[in-house]
Amino acid sequence: MTSAFVFPGQGSQAVGMGKELSDSSATARAVFEEVNDALDQNLSALMFDGPIEDLTLTFNAQPALMAASIAVVRVLEAEFDVKMADVAAYTAGHSLGEYSALAAARSLSLADVARLLKTRGQAMQQAVPVGEGGMAALLGIGLEKATELAEAAAEGEICSPANDNGPDQVVLSGAATAIDRAVEQAPDFGARRAVLLQVSAPFHCALMAPAAKVMEEALAKVDFAPPLV
Repeated sequence: MTSAFVFPGQGSQAVGMGKELSDSSATARAVFEEVNDALDQNLSALMFDGPIEDLTLTFNAQPALMAASIAVVRVLEAEFDVKMADVAAYTAGHSLGEYSALAAARSLSLADVARLLKTRGQAMQQAVPVGEGGMAALLGIGLEKATELAEAAAEGEICSPANDNGPDQVVLSGAATAIDRAVEQAPDFGARRAVLLQVSAPFHCALMAPAAKVMEEALAKVDFAPPLV
């Protein structure tokens, strides 16, 4: 059997994440402290105590989710003798989770990943101001129907499939007004449910093009090591 570690993307953040682990494990605390130092920010305090409005901002949520993910990995490795190279063939992730996967596989250092994600979050937020973009998960329809819905809801604005999560779950991304229209029209296209995601920018759509350029330059400045898996 082939196993993989898969790490979450933005939208899964919550106030209090990582706190119990930090309280009980010096290994986890070291991860949070290293991320705090790399960013020159007390990010762990925001993770543990909120407010959620600040934690949800892209440039905070991305390094925060990575820090929580790597804290779990490091605790498994150091305190439960679960070695990544022994138990997994792959690491992977949704969106920013790709960066967590690189850190877990030791291809990038924890400090570099924290700084990259801060840069990534800032670039994404600058590309589209808060409130002007959005994302929604469509449940019960596949990519073909989701694409039809996106085209109908766009009305001249950006609205497109961003994540094809499975045969009955697709995420749309784009202008906030277009996403609102898509949520309203979703039942007409067979969706069982449409859920606005807790994100502060419309990821993985054409509106993110300026952020892609920023990340191309940032990634060129870090050293990648061969991954453990």
